[in-house]
Amino acid sequence: MSLKKRQTTGHLSGVKEIARRANVSIATVDRVIHNRKGVSETTRQKINEIIKEIGFQPNILASRLASKKVNRFAFLIPNAKETDYWKASLDGIERAFQEIKQYGIFLDSYLFDLNDKGTFVRHVNDIVKNNYDGVVIAPSFIEEAVNFASICQDRQIPYVFINSDVPNTNSLTYIGPHLYKSGYQAGQLVRFGLKKGKVLIINISKEIDAYHHLLRKEDGFRHYMEDTNTPEAYITIEKIDITNTTDESVQSALDTFLKENTDVDAFFVTNSRVRSVAKYLHETTLRQRILIGYDLSEDNIRYLQDGTIDFLIGQKPEEQGYLGVMSLFQLVVAGKRVAKEQYMPIDIITKENFEFYLN
Repeated sequence: MSLKKRQTTGHLSGVKEIARRANVSIATVDRVIHNRKGVSETTRQKINEIIKEIGFQPNILASRLASKKVNRFAFLIPNAKETDYWKASLDGIERAFQEIKQYGIFLDSYLFDLNDKGTFVRHVNDIVKNNYDGVVIAPSFIEEAVNFASICQDRQIPYVFINSDVPNTNSLTYIGPHLYKSGYQAGQLVRFGLKKGKVLIINISKEIDAYHHLLRKEDGFRHYMEDTNTPEAYITIEKIDITNTTDESVQSALDTFLKENTDVDAFFVTNSRVRSVAKYLHETTLRQRILIGYDLSEDNIRYLQDGTIDFLIGQKPEEQGYLGVMSLFQLVVAGKRVAKEQYMPIDIITKENFEFYLN
């Protein structure tokens, strides 16, 4: 008798049992499980409460194998020619793909050149032609990224932004640092080592405009100084934008600026190209000035170890890539809702603790 009862309970502790308890059809339960439309909010809430109560977990793999359904995702991110920052994102994307490929997922890569906007546009055109079920995008070129987002929106293709977001778009989710707060944190780090003096903010990027993620970090940095400056402890800020990203161009720009501004006490570089500034400082008498930048690239680690770079702010690029693909999977395959923002923690990395952040 007890065995029979267990068998009956086991059989009912699925979609049929949920439908029975909620007094709705199996089709209604299925729509809620897969987050489809056509169910009132009251009924949806009731069904979700029953799902939570009985601990129901839909067997996604069995369902996918039975239906033989496939989904094709794409990702559009920079190549790793100038900085190995993006190699970490690729590693995260590959890790996610290995976890979900058994569910009939295909994943195509599109890698653009950060110094060539045309490569981004050409890849966008290819992605549009191939009619993907979801896209992960690093929006390095803002205007072009906005246009691409508009196309995805029109075609109801979910898209995820990683590393930097774009205002006034409707992405599935943004995965990356809180840009303003990471800049604010950098300001605090400078303040620890400098009570009075001058800081130079350095933006190194082909694309620098009013919406660029570098400028939002800069905004946070400036606001920290405004919030903490006093007559007794006052820090002034200068800025240069360097749009030719070679080491030689960075060196030339710094030479020109510092000839007229010899009293710079600290440098804040708003991205992973801090290595170019570190190289310059390492080869000059300015090596002992405070230097803060972003990310654990191999070159950055080397300059962190020798003391040229004081702090790096980590942005977890591998985790960004991983979560970007998994967010598409959660929506498209598992039918689950995805958080609108997935902020990475702001990690402060020094030569004493960097080893703990390496894989």
